Amino acid sequence: MTGNTAPSQADARRTVISVDAMGGDAGPAVVVAGIAKSAKKNPDIRFLLHGPIEQLEPLVARRKHLAGRVEIRDARDVVTMEDKPSQVMRNGKGTSMWSALEAARNGDAAGVVSCGNTGALMALSMLRLRKLPGVNRPAIAILWPSRNPQGFNVMLDVGADVRADAEDLLQYALMGTSYIRNSMDLPCPRVGLLNVGTEEHKGRAELKEAYALISQNAEKANYEFVGFVEGSDIPGDIADVIVTDGFTGNVAIKTGEGTASLLRSALREAFEYSILSRLAALLAYTSLARLSKRIDPRRVNGGIFLGLNGTVVKSHGGADATGVSAAIKLAFLLAEQGFAEKLAARVASAVELAQDDATSADADEPGDSESGSTN
Repeated sequence: MTGNTAPSQADARRTVISVDAMGGDAGPAVVVAGIAKSAKKNPDIRFLLHGPIEQLEPLVARRKHLAGRVEIRDARDVVTMEDKPSQVMRNGKGTSMWSALEAARNGDAAGVVSCGNTGALMALSMLRLRKLPGVNRPAIAILWPSRNPQGFNVMLDVGADVRADAEDLLQYALMGTSYIRNSMDLPCPRVGLLNVGTEEHKGRAELKEAYALISQNAEKANYEFVGFVEGSDIPGDIADVIVTDGFTGNVAIKTGEGTASLLRSALREAFEYSILSRLAALLAYTSLARLSKRIDPRRVNGGIFLGLNGTVVKSHGGADATGVSAAIKLAFLLAEQGFAEKLAARVASAVELAQDDATSADADEPGDSESGSTN
């Protein structure tokens, strides 16, 4: 372990983000470039950077905005994209990913960012940070560009677990509303349950059961349930939170990223087709730049792991410096808002609601009024 500088009084007031430097497809250089970009924009962030010190020290030294703001923690091993989560849980103690999470577990950092193996990151996060009491399955929530006034919708789960029963989907709804309520200041978010149609009779049995559970808890948990929504509503303005299982959500997000990339390429080809089209592109430059920024997946890079005792942001493995910077910004904003503590309170409240409902149901059972039992 090594620190570049001793923390000053100014450093003590800064929020510390723990970053796994070794998880990205392009290696640590891109990750360091991303934290440098973030440091330039926000003077209130300090960094714990995890990975082989001999690789990281020269990269950090070349970035003037990182001077005095980075502590490197030497971690010799790396979790690769091919590693199985079960193997990492058994043998991952010396990895940069483990070290990054351990910093948050020990209270040295307010949030964690990694571009590494999603399954391994989730497994290690549950091992080191633990699930919040009452959470069955953590979820990954992402921001999706939308036509809503806030500019984004929240969708979860997008890949933490391919399975989700009705109770899991209810928890996703509660965690998703907490996320968007705190990050976008929406007091009463609208929740939609993703299905193959909006009619109540469509979908699998667990979706119909989840429909009933989410609807029943809407008033108590202070959200509006808009019912089933379809894939075309994900970027729409019908709902603020889109709830689905990890398999469907992951397919949706990858499809959206691919479509955005195709659209950008098609526009570029169209405006480079002829001299007149190039002239048109020049005249429309400002509008095209605005459109390109709006559909750029890098600016919303970063999925937040919900349901853990801590803030963990998963950056896309292929993220460039802009994408890494966006993930760090998300971790910083959530840490500044005390989001992990607010989410824990939200989940605890949801557990109490479920227990109250169960108690009420037991009290309504025939013979309860005659038994006289108070247990």
